[in-house]
Amino acid sequence: MTEFAFDPELTPGARNAVQVCLRIQPSEKVTVITDEACREIAASIAHELDVLGVRYRAFVLEEIAPRPLAEMPQAILEDMETSEVSIFAVQAQQGELKTRMQMTDVVNRRKMRHAHMVNIEKRIMLEGMRADFLKVDELSVKVWEIATAANTIRARTEAGTDVVADLNKNYKWIKTSGIISVNKWGNLPGGEVFTTPGEVNGTFVIDGVVGDYLCAKYGDLRSAPLTIRVEKNRVVAAESSNKDLQDEFWRYTHTDENSDRVGEFAIGTNIGLSGVIGNILQDEKLPGVHMAFGNPYGAHTGADWWSGTHIDVVGREFDIWADDRQIMSKGKFLI
Repeated sequence: MTEFAFDPELTPGARNAVQVCLRIQPSEKVTVITDEACREIAASIAHELDVLGVRYRAFVLEEIAPRPLAEMPQAILEDMETSEVSIFAVQAQQGELKTRMQMTDVVNRRKMRHAHMVNIEKRIMLEGMRADFLKVDELSVKVWEIATAANTIRARTEAGTDVVADLNKNYKWIKTSGIISVNKWGNLPGGEVFTTPGEVNGTFVIDGVVGDYLCAKYGDLRSAPLTIRVEKNRVVAAESSNKDLQDEFWRYTHTDENSDRVGEFAIGTNIGLSGVIGNILQDEKLPGVHMAFGNPYGAHTGADWWSGTHIDVVGREFDIWADDRQIMSKGKFLI
């Protein structure tokens, strides 16, 4: 992998991933999974592993199986069984969510430290991955403490978002600040706290981005937002001037019986970010609220239901209240 040339500007973000976020030790073994689109980024990460003298095995998906993947290749899953850490730097393709779930099933069972870098790109390596994750973690702890004690979270924006999440005290709030532990694998760049809500009601104006493979297809939605209505935790309406987006989002959120159900309610905490860039991997960490419909990550939150889909939705410049306490104004934390 390291024979592949990479821009040295990728090095600070790669070093952050290896040394700060994953805290990889020389005695550990790592599984690195990438594809042709992200090979340069993976090479910069592999270089940092070489600097530490870490044992690792790297896989390029297109060299193993045709894309989009129908199953996660067995060779990768078998290698993960002998690793303490895994890094997944890949561009998402339609229909591959199942294969990522197969991978994270191994991560969860073996309590691996796993960096999930789906749709990672050079701009994110130069921005979000250069964040001071120790400071992000410090803020995330504060947000986690406030959210855990709250009964409701309310979020509003000038664009028209007004949603209320009634929280279920039986479901845990999870901190994924970029400092990855064996308790929960994390996206990189990190910076969010999330739970499975009890019930969400209201209007959410998606003037940021939508997730999964739709993100690469539609990008930044500021000029043509998607407005959704949520009642009793289910999507009941979706409207946009971009009818292709509207129709595709509606189909995605009606794939199975729980695809339209709010599985994740989250507060972004990466204060190193300045705005939406059109990539869900980074944009969902922007300070504000984002939600996801479908799989609730029940192995972590405690939710007792499941879906085979998961799609995030992101807005801009939120005001947020935890019960009666305002904790954010126009996208800036007040804590």
